[in-house]
Amino acid sequence: MIIVTGASGQLGRAVVEDLLELVLADQVGVSVRDPERVADLRDRGVRVRQGDYASLGPSIEGATALLLVSAPLIGDAVTQAHRAAIDAAVAAGVKRVYYTSHMGAHPDSPFPPMRGHAATEHMLAASGLAHTVLRNGFYANTVARLLGPALQSGELRIPEDGAVAWTTHADLAAATARLLADDRPGRPAPAHTDPSTRTLTNDGRGRSSSPTGPTTHVVTDDGRDRSSSLTGPTAHILTGERPHGPTPALTGPAAVDMAEAAEIAARITGRPIRRVVVPADEFKQGLPEPTATMMAGMFEASRRGEFRPAGPELANLIGRPATSLEDYLKQVL
Repeated sequence: MIIVTGASGQLGRAVVEDLLELVLADQVGVSVRDPERVADLRDRGVRVRQGDYASLGPSIEGATALLLVSAPLIGDAVTQAHRAAIDAAVAAGVKRVYYTSHMGAHPDSPFPPMRGHAATEHMLAASGLAHTVLRNGFYANTVARLLGPALQSGELRIPEDGAVAWTTHADLAAATARLLADDRPGRPAPAHTDPSTRTLTNDGRGRSSSPTGPTTHVVTDDGRDRSSSLTGPTAHILTGERPHGPTPALTGPAAVDMAEAAEIAARITGRPIRRVVVPADEFKQGLPEPTATMMAGMFEASRRGEFRPAGPELANLIGRPATSLEDYLKQVL
């Protein structure tokens, strides 16, 4: 059974919806704090059990693949929550854990969530569990939140930033669901054209001696064939052995800074937006902690280049172009 934690959240719920397009509902379970929030999933045949990071045990019984959606916490709190979840997965005999990490995961990042992701990756590596770390791109909805006040005032007043490979929840959910669906017991793996297409190095970068991968056939239980031609280093993910450790960065198609994002928003809405660089201390005024420090750290990390470059891996996984920031903003602004 495939178990998804955090299934009442934006990413987790989207993954479940995409999974239900690929596998039968009785092959899917969810672990949520409040089962009533996903009562509709139970009505559709999904196994719904109560569980949180500190008490996952009963909710992940029978899991062959477990999607551990990262907790919305930072510092010691996220480390403790994820440690408890990993311990529960070991005790439950989970065959493989998929963890929603981040392309910028690093113990020295100025953006606090990245330090939590790095710590979790380290715990998974030490756990003995088979695991796949999904190095997700930065959520594009952050741009929409930053642009909201600017569309009203005409000024985007934020610290200096760097380009970011903005990525939509919907694209990441589609890729994650496909990986989970491909991880069902007894499911035959597609034939390899070259063993090198599934090599993953310790730094999370896929290596392939062939520029193109095989065509992978994803056939659902109702007989639908969802095929795509995988290319480059992502080919190893869906061709036999599951990747152990980090995937390549799973990102949108381009890295965009906030000045360019403001220009895009102005084109879409017809409202002029002037990008104004302000000191971090000024930006933090009026924001509560820890939000103020976290947001300032995000801008600093982006200036360091921690959230770029963009790559083709996500598009390869979902079998279509990843959503651009402009197309995303057209949907939400």
